[in-house]
Amino acid sequence: MTPEGIISALVVGTIIGIIARIIVPSMQPIGCIMTILLGIVGAFAGIFVGNAMGFGPSTDNYSFWLVFIAQIVIAVILVGITAAIFRRGTDA
Repeated sequence: MTPEGIISALVVGTIIGIIARIIVPSMQPIGCIMTILLGIVGAFAGIFVGNAMGFGPSTDNYSFWLVFIAQIVIAVILVGITAAIFRRGTDA
């Protein structure tokens, strides 16, 4: 992966993490770094799922939006699970 690819993955992951954090209801006891990391993981997982479903990198806007939605959905699930785990740890 090129340095430009790494930087763009970090930027896109940050944006996806922020969107996921906004979508998940209630307060999340996770910090900004964890949100960014979950967004990056969600972005890469969304690309993997998109490629597996046949929506790989192309110039088609339809494919782009399907992969983007998959990235957000996966990041929302990751933020929700991580927030629940951190919340459970603070209740004890």
